Amino acid sequence: MSETTRVLIVDDSPSMRAMLTKLLSSDPLIEVVGTAPEPHAAREMIKTLNPDVVTLDIEMPGMDGLSFLEKIMRLRPMPVIMCSTLTARGAEATIEALRLGAVDCIAKPSGNAQEMAQNGALLRKLVKGAARSSVRRAPAPPAQIAQGARMRDVVIAIGASTGGVEALFSLVGALPPDCPPVLVVQHMPAAFTNGFAVRMDRESRVKVLEAEHGMTLQRGTVYIAPGGERHMELVGGSSGRIRLATGDPVTGHRPSVDMLFQSVAPLGSRAVGVILTGMGSDGAKGLKAMRDMGARTLGQSRESCVVYGMPRAAFELGGVEKEVSLSAMPEAILGLCRL
Repeated sequence: MSETTRVLIVDDSPSMRAMLTKLLSSDPLIEVVGTAPEPHAAREMIKTLNPDVVTLDIEMPGMDGLSFLEKIMRLRPMPVIMCSTLTARGAEATIEALRLGAVDCIAKPSGNAQEMAQNGALLRKLVKGAARSSVRRAPAPPAQIAQGARMRDVVIAIGASTGGVEALFSLVGALPPDCPPVLVVQHMPAAFTNGFAVRMDRESRVKVLEAEHGMTLQRGTVYIAPGGERHMELVGGSSGRIRLATGDPVTGHRPSVDMLFQSVAPLGSRAVGVILTGMGSDGAKGLKAMRDMGARTLGQSRESCVVYGMPRAAFELGGVEKEVSLSAMPEAILGLCRL
């Protein structure tokens, strides 16, 4: 990949193609190498232009963006950012795109001048981050782990960001219905977390739900932190309850992985912490606190990460006891939970 990020824009609207080109081209380190009105034209342009990143609309004539994304990830995996009006209201489409391997999703830029500037800045950040990501063919369905040895009275805490939706489908889908309670912070807008939980619940043997304030922890249940204005914390130990608390962003995020891990750290050896793929360093300090207090901790391996950012930061800080590939992660987690 060259120093300049080369982008192909795929959108059926001429005005939106022009808008995205203007917003992206305002960064001297981004070059829009082409625009395509539909997937068939985009397929040929991908072959000839070899872009670093593709921005892809969901609703297009001939072939919808999700179908085209599935073909890209199966035949020629590359960083794709879904850019559509549906990403703000169509949580199901957004989650499916992320499950198929899209690096990220963003709503089409709109609004007043200030909002357009903010949307443009976010789009440029995501595009440059996607260019540095490690994208691969979508993983095979997870191998489900059978119920077996009894599990200790522990809590599993997981943090993830970019690439985390795909990783969590793989990990959670492998868990047996008798696993210890699992608390998850996945960086995701508020409009998507409930749909994410509902979709994973349909495809898993464990129960998956969006966490609510005051919920008590139950075995065989995965609690997804709601996106938006509150952090998710554990209070009262392994048989305690969930607290959703307002507060400033921590490590740049709300909910923050660091906040979750810090709240679980007092459990000591009765906790397992896991840091998955993602940009930035959220979770590094919290995982180190967990390990310092006796928790077992795992980090996703560089080779299996879409973005080896959060796991790397946690590893370099000393918070990761062992790095594990995504495919081996479910068994590694359960191995630390068994009696």
